[in-house]
Amino acid sequence: MKKLIVLGSLNMDLSIQSDYMPRSGETINGYGFLMNSGGKGGNQAVSAAKLGVDVKMIANVGNDIFGKQLLDDLNSYGVDVSSVEVSNNVSSGVAMITRCNNDNRIILSNGANHTLDFETVKEKLIKIANPGDIFLTQLENDFEVVKKSIKFAKELGLYTILNPAPAKVIEDDLYKHLDLVIVNQSECELLTGIYPEDEKSYHIALEVFRDKGVNAIITLGTDGSITNYTGDYEYIASRKVKTVDTTAAGDSYIGALCRFLIFEKDFIEGLTFASDVAALTVTKKGAQISIPNFNEVKEYFKEDRNYE
Repeated sequence: MKKLIVLGSLNMDLSIQSDYMPRSGETINGYGFLMNSGGKGGNQAVSAAKLGVDVKMIANVGNDIFGKQLLDDLNSYGVDVSSVEVSNNVSSGVAMITRCNNDNRIILSNGANHTLDFETVKEKLIKIANPGDIFLTQLENDFEVVKKSIKFAKELGLYTILNPAPAKVIEDDLYKHLDLVIVNQSECELLTGIYPEDEKSYHIALEVFRDKGVNAIITLGTDGSITNYTGDYEYIASRKVKTVDTTAAGDSYIGALCRFLIFEKDFIEGLTFASDVAALTVTKKGAQISIPNFNEVKEYFKEDRNYE
């Protein structure tokens, strides 16, 4: 059976709700404080693991109370953390999240995430990877390390996926080492020069990615997602739900899609499944704790879906 290898960030999320975003120099009262494990890499790994995927995490945490909690939580969700390093010289990553009006603002302290080096990643991949496995990464680790790791994963015969968040400009040479790019609208604009806001701009942006030699998925928030994966333009509507917290929506979507790639199921059905998982995620507060397991998804959507 294929497995998912996630190179990514592990952060402790410190989240608070506010009625509005404070202005410069202003102190306001908040409520609904939450402290829970997050980080894009960790969230995506947990999403896939909760949905039944064999997931191995490559990351770095500090030798502190947050680092211990991050590893304990990943273990509890079924993620293999034997390839996670623990650093004595730097603290674990932290994300400060303000939730407001069904949206969020996030400030990151990278901490140990940015001290993970390529030689360590290379050593881990040689040990755990097999051709055909999926390699998934983001941009919350050191950018140069991520780029080198993508290229090396491709050399090993892995299927490579990049979620370029936080958004950074990527040189064209990297795309030839990628099989799939998953971007939101702002990330798409930075990488293609096109902000996808209607059918015409969706198609133009996807053509830019195709010209770079990579398949792409553009997530459109409440408007769903669109892809050129099948060779044509495929639009998938989003599920309409009451939103409580959007923190891990995109990450749960990506982990859910990886389930269908791992099990070699229909890709477009996988996008529908990913949209449903993301929709169910935003009905709860928090990051990893809000992501549903497979039985929860199957039960919640049983009236109009038949997921297996």
